Amino acid sequence: MRLLLSFGILSFFILINSFQAFSDTPVKSGIWRATLTRDKQQLPLILDIAQNPDGKTLSVHIINGTEKLKMDSAYFENDSLVIPMMMFDAKIIAKSTGDELKGTYYRYANGAVAGSLPFEAEQGENYKFFKKGEAKSSRNVSGKWATTFKNPATGEESFAVGNFTQQGTDVTGSFLTPTGDYRFLTGSVNGDSLYLSTFDGSFAMLFKAGFQPDGSLKGNQWSGVKAFKTWTAKPDANAKLPDATKMTFLKPGFESVDFELKDTKGKTWTLKDPRFAGKPVIIQIMGSWCPNCMDETNYLAPWYKKNKKRGVEIIGLSFERTDKPEIANPKIDKMVSRFGIEYPVVLAGTSSDASTAKALPMLNKVMSYPTTIFIDKHGKVREIHTGFNGPGTGHYYDEFVADFNTLMDKLISEK
Repeated sequence: MRLLLSFGILSFFILINSFQAFSDTPVKSGIWRATLTRDKQQLPLILDIAQNPDGKTLSVHIINGTEKLKMDSAYFENDSLVIPMMMFDAKIIAKSTGDELKGTYYRYANGAVAGSLPFEAEQGENYKFFKKGEAKSSRNVSGKWATTFKNPATGEESFAVGNFTQQGTDVTGSFLTPTGDYRFLTGSVNGDSLYLSTFDGSFAMLFKAGFQPDGSLKGNQWSGVKAFKTWTAKPDANAKLPDATKMTFLKPGFESVDFELKDTKGKTWTLKDPRFAGKPVIIQIMGSWCPNCMDETNYLAPWYKKNKKRGVEIIGLSFERTDKPEIANPKIDKMVSRFGIEYPVVLAGTSSDASTAKALPMLNKVMSYPTTIFIDKHGKVREIHTGFNGPGTGHYYDEFVADFNTLMDKLISEK
C-alpha cells in the first residue's frame, strides 16, 4: 500500500512538473528584434511571436513596416524552437535562454541545406538599426532615385527605381526593377548613411549606402546567404522602368495561349475547359517560392472572390523548384490554403527557361515571376504584364490596381 501511494505521489509530481515545463514555454510572447549575420554585417528583422490556442505551437509573424507576414506554425523539437517556412524551403532553428534566441537560419534545395546564416533574437526590442532617438541626420531620401546595381564578380549591371518616404529619420519604400520590386524595405538615415533591410522568409536583404558630395548614394547590397552587389543612386523625379506590357509577348503567328497541365488533385486543365468558355481569363504565371507572386496572389485571390460572379476566371500556372509532384504539390496546396485561392492552380514545371518554354512555347520568354496574361472572351491575348509592383511600392501599387481594374472592366463588358 505504501509502495502504491509513493508511486502515485511520484507520478503526480512528474505530471505536474511536465505540465509546468510545457505551459511555461521558454519563448515569451511579444515582439522580438532578431538579426541574421553575414560577412560581419547584421541584417535586422522584427518578429511577433504568440502562443497558439493549442498550447503546443507558436504563431510567428515577420514585421516589415506595415506588413505582418505570417510564417508556418512554430514548434519545439529537441529543446529548440523551429520556425518553418515551407513555401520558401527555409527554416529557423534556435535555442531559447529566456529572453534570447540563438541559432541558425537555413535555406534548402532539393531537401539538402543550400546555405545558412547565424540567427539571434532578443525579446522586447522593437527597432531595426537604431533605437528611438539614436539616429540623427539632416539628409532626406524621400522621392525617386535612378539606381544601378552591379555584380562585382561578373560586371553585370541592372537598373532600378528607388521610391522612398522619410519621416524624421525613419525610411520606408522599395526598389522597383523591370521584373518586380524588392518588397517592403524599412530602415533609417543616420548622419550621412542610409540603412535598409527586409526579410520575408525567402529573401533576406540588407542595404547600406553613404551620401556622396553630389547628393547621390553609393553602397552595398547583401542578399540571401551569398549574393552581393554594389549600387549607386541619383535623385531623379523622372526615373522610370521599361513598359511592363511590352517585355513579354507572343511570338509571330500566335494570338492565344493554351496548355494541358494537372492540378494537385490530378485534374487536367486547358483553356478549352467549359469553365473558361466565353469569359475573360487571367493566367497567373507564378511560383510558391516567389515573394512577389505572394504579393500578387494576396491581391488576386480576394479580387476573384469579389468579381467571379461577373463572369471572369483566373488560373495559376505554378513553376516550382522541382517538377516532382510529391514535392511541389504540397507547396502549391500550402499557398492555396494560405491565401484562400478559389481558382485552379496547376503544376506547370520548373522555373527554368527550358521548362517555361516547353509549357508556354508561344511566348518569347517568361522573364519574371509573376507574369500575368490577360485573355478576352474570344480567347485572344490582350495584354501580358511582366512583374508586379506590390504594396511596398506605394503609389506604384495604387497605379497597378487602377490599371488592372480598368482593363478587367473593359474585358468583362465586351461582347
